Amino acid sequence: MATRKNPAKPNVSAEELLEYYREMLLIRRFEEKAGQLYGMGLIGGFCHLYIGQEAVVVGLEAAASEGDKRVTSYRDHGHMLACGMDAKGVMAELTGREGGYSRGKGGSMHMFSKEKHFYGGHGIVGAQVPIGAGLAFADKYLGNDRVTFAYFGDGAANQGQVYETYNMAQLWELPVIFVIENNQYAMGTSVARSTKSPALWKRGEAYGIAGQEVDGMDVLAVKEAGEKAVAHCRAGKGPYILEVKTYRYRGHSMSDPAKYRTREEVQKMREERDAIEHVRELLLSGGHATEDDLKAIDKDIKAVVNESAEFAKESPEPALDELYTDIYAKELPAGQEA
Repeated sequence: MATRKNPAKPNVSAEELLEYYREMLLIRRFEEKAGQLYGMGLIGGFCHLYIGQEAVVVGLEAAASEGDKRVTSYRDHGHMLACGMDAKGVMAELTGREGGYSRGKGGSMHMFSKEKHFYGGHGIVGAQVPIGAGLAFADKYLGNDRVTFAYFGDGAANQGQVYETYNMAQLWELPVIFVIENNQYAMGTSVARSTKSPALWKRGEAYGIAGQEVDGMDVLAVKEAGEKAVAHCRAGKGPYILEVKTYRYRGHSMSDPAKYRTREEVQKMREERDAIEHVRELLLSGGHATEDDLKAIDKDIKAVVNESAEFAKESPEPALDELYTDIYAKELPAGQEA
């Protein structure tokens, strides 16, 4: 693997490094299996895979604390797994089964977990950004010291509602971290063709929002930047923007042949910048794990993923009356938090 530009120094224990390796590998193997199930016709509709971007969400979850919230776009499977949602429930939802997190009604793009404070993948480009600010507003109102991570892509960064949200978030000093997952392509349009801004995070300067650019292919660099952003928000200094430079190996969705870039470009990223291989090298070179140790981890993770696929296949489709549930919110007693 080629030498990285200003690589983050290992600032974690061997146990933490191994955990990041497991979590990133789980996301990748899960997404590979999801791609297979889509090809078999077991997953319908849209399906956006996170392969290549694993270090972003794993690094930021390493900087989060219990009770912090997260909301993202339709490329959401990795976020769910990283925040601790069960692989079986996620895969069952992808296949539209009763055992899924949204009981088979949300599919790939729309599932939630109140228990894990995951407020959904959202199909409308950029729509999750003001929702993230709203979650942060609630936390500030309640005074509970929580932080919200609002993820969106480089394509969504050109949406007007993002800047309306920047303005209100800074005006009200909301504890929200705006995470721009810049994977270089908004569907099939490269960043160079869609914006004249060399740095998307600097757009926040117009509102007085602090931020920085991060190497999204280095989980340790992401963790370090995430900790800085979290500390900023918890200190009551308002929002923070992280532009995480990453790369997706697959097409925008399963229906995308990705002819807007060359195979050589993708292969170069895989060979020189892969986030999982980077941690693998750190583990081996640091004497924290052997090749056999890492093979055993991969075997265990494949078993978890295969189990999730079998669970999804065996879970029944939702009954027709499920269409009429969760339409109206129940009114809570006065003083009770939702």
